[in-house]
Amino acid sequence: MPDLNSFLVSLLFKLGIMAAIASVLARSNRFKSMLMRESRTLNQRLAFSLWLAGVFATGVTARLVSRNYQAADLGLEGSLLAGLLGGYVTGLLSGALISIPALFWGEHLALPLLAGIGVLGGLLRDLAPEAEEIWRFSPFFDLSIYRFFKERKNHRRAAFHLLLVAAILYAEFLRQILGQFSPHVFRLVPGWPHPHPLTIVALYAVTLFAVAIPLKIWNSVRTEKKLEEQERLLVEARLAALTSQINPHFLFNTLNSVSSLIRTDPNQARVMVVKLSKVLRRLLRKHENFSALRDELSFIEDYLSIEVVRFGDKLRFEKDAAEDTLDMLVPSMLLQPLVENSIKHGLSNKLAGGTIRIRTHRSESKLHLLVEDDGVGIPEAKLATLLEQGIGVSNVNERLKVLFGNQYRMWIDSQPDGGTRVQIEMPELQTDLAAAS
Repeated sequence: MPDLNSFLVSLLFKLGIMAAIASVLARSNRFKSMLMRESRTLNQRLAFSLWLAGVFATGVTARLVSRNYQAADLGLEGSLLAGLLGGYVTGLLSGALISIPALFWGEHLALPLLAGIGVLGGLLRDLAPEAEEIWRFSPFFDLSIYRFFKERKNHRRAAFHLLLVAAILYAEFLRQILGQFSPHVFRLVPGWPHPHPLTIVALYAVTLFAVAIPLKIWNSVRTEKKLEEQERLLVEARLAALTSQINPHFLFNTLNSVSSLIRTDPNQARVMVVKLSKVLRRLLRKHENFSALRDELSFIEDYLSIEVVRFGDKLRFEKDAAEDTLDMLVPSMLLQPLVENSIKHGLSNKLAGGTIRIRTHRSESKLHLLVEDDGVGIPEAKLATLLEQGIGVSNVNERLKVLFGNQYRMWIDSQPDGGTRVQIEMPELQTDLAAAS
């Protein structure tokens, strides 16, 4: 029984070490910037490998130098994590580097085992339905089984999580089998010929949790980083709106229109003042990073109703919003910069004026947004760099990139004298991001 107790303590110690490693790495800004990337260059993959290999190889060395720290060896878990987060190259290189201390101590099978586990992690990364599914991994596989049978639309996601659980357990099983027949592979086992069943269950469970713990810690860091970046971009959007629209010229023209309406149509003047106050209040007050699409459209209507009074019949607005999209969350101030561009660059220079149309619909858990005008259009040379250089448009694009990575699409179609169409396809906002705001 003392051997059993000491073995279970070693397993708990192993989880503690993994949590400590993940927490320490999460404090590094350099490492956090690596976690934010879903696609990496070769040099970035090599740098990521060196970070992970350096940390986990230190644990292998600690185990070899002092036999009392066997639980510090997290080489298998580190190699698998490297492949899951970085792909084949990162997993292969990390596994090879982590095994170097073991090779010097005569554990010759450590290199092929850990390198192979790293490649296995890269294979699992490729099989993921979306890159974010890796970060949503949970060691409680019973939830994945429940989702597989109960949620018809998420069979692929649930199957991937079950596959990931099976792969982690298989990696530990492979290490145990190799270590049983060869002294050249390290494995953490109790010190008696016939292990207690509890130790076997505990061993595999700890390996499962040792992979899940850093994923959860680092995902929290990624979420926090996304929200910080989202907040920064949102502040920039508000400042851009204040400087470009709520400026003295805008206010002067609006109040001038109100002054004229007071004599001819007092009711309309009152309505215009109310809408102006709503626009000012929305832009000046502090509010959440996300809002319902219905609120965003209401804000656009208030803003455009003022512009319609200013421009007269030259400016027209059409809205076609599907009912099932109105309660969906979107980043605040998402549509305003696009509508502003339509007025400023598309319609203000057109003598006959034109129409701005906003359409929304939902398809396969994705929200589709369209902002369209029939203005003068955008020259082809400028269109090619608009997402990177246009102030309003680039801000919208960057905010969506921060929130959704590669899971969103934003594209612009325009022809000289043929108008401009800005289309956005974005997934539903994840609950953890929306709640954290």
